[in-house]
Amino acid sequence: MGNARSFKRRSNVSAPGDSGAAVAAGADSRDPGRCFLWFANAPWAPTGYGSQTKQVCERIIQDGHDIAISVNYGFEAGNTAYKLAGKDVPVYGSGFGQWRNDSIKANALHFGQVTGKAPAVITLCDVWTFNKDTIDDLPVLSWTPIDHAPIPPKVAAWFSHDNVRAVAMSQFGQRMFEGAGIEAAYVPHAFEPVFKPTPTISVGENKSPRELLGIGSDRFVVMVNGANKGITPNRKAFGENLLAFSMFAEKHDDALLYLHTEQHGAMGGIDLNKLIKAVGIKDHQVKFVDQYAYRTGITNNVLAAFYTMADVLLACSRGEGFGIPVIEAQACGTRVIVSDWTAQPELCGDGWVVRTQPEWDPMQDSWFATPLVAEIVDALEQAYRSGGGHSQAAVDWSQQYAADTVFDKYWRPVLASVG
Repeated sequence: MGNARSFKRRSNVSAPGDSGAAVAAGADSRDPGRCFLWFANAPWAPTGYGSQTKQVCERIIQDGHDIAISVNYGFEAGNTAYKLAGKDVPVYGSGFGQWRNDSIKANALHFGQVTGKAPAVITLCDVWTFNKDTIDDLPVLSWTPIDHAPIPPKVAAWFSHDNVRAVAMSQFGQRMFEGAGIEAAYVPHAFEPVFKPTPTISVGENKSPRELLGIGSDRFVVMVNGANKGITPNRKAFGENLLAFSMFAEKHDDALLYLHTEQHGAMGGIDLNKLIKAVGIKDHQVKFVDQYAYRTGITNNVLAAFYTMADVLLACSRGEGFGIPVIEAQACGTRVIVSDWTAQPELCGDGWVVRTQPEWDPMQDSWFATPLVAEIVDALEQAYRSGGGHSQAAVDWSQQYAADTVFDKYWRPVLASVG
């Protein structure tokens, strides 16, 4: 069963700017009958990869295919079912290994027995955690973050296997693959229609997000939305971003930093309270998301309202495979500040791109980049002078990343390439 499926006409898969119609002759991914095992965060997990899992799997089902989900985060044991697009989708719990990927092949074979079809595997995770034995005889599409330059050796090694196909989630990633001699399709991350200008939240009565959070209408709100994971290097550059905000806020007492992240480092990150004290941000100039709500999952309509509330999203980092908050914020009409590194510049439709300096990452044998604090301060000053508020230009630009558009233009050709 393992070799019954293959890739076909790989060179015909659409690249950035293509219409998406250039697929294998006679192939249409909407023809029912394909079978896929998706390996990523659980579709209910309050993470970027969790949201992309739910988003794409729903549309794969709507196109008439069979799909099951093998989880690496968000479901630790046993099997269950989760309703997507009106269908009960099998969900397999995490494996036992460090990266929770040791049961992918067994889950794929089990799902194949259930459906009577040989599945292809789609992975959404860091592939340096894989080895050849992980999935050694099934077609694999690895939708892969590239957040370094050049491609780290362990990442490139995964794509040396004949059964594995690269799917880049950014144009930067696709260029890095090409530079390494690896053919890669391009499918960007996307946002659901709920991400739009959202001035109020219904909590018994309609309230503005500022009313709900106790933030005055006269405050200039700088929002940070990023997972607080990792210590050295800290990929989200919390140190540089918060130091820059502190310097900016010295001149603007009405500035407020809204941190939509875990506060104490409990997810393997850093204690942001200590960092806030170290950089000198005043108590009245910083506010965290409710920590219990953040852990249990904030609904997308509420998150959209928080984006809408902000005057600018501060999202400079050392490297991004994509960076979903950047397009979500712009879809809600909020400008962004990003680094000039990896996928970030291509996602800035209305906002500011700050310079960086190279930073060697010995864990990946490749380059990150550190955003320059003075550049972030300058970008914050420009955002402040712009007056903040709604940007229709950001909304209009973001629509190329709308979920239905991305699925039709990019996912369908890629899925059609699986024989």
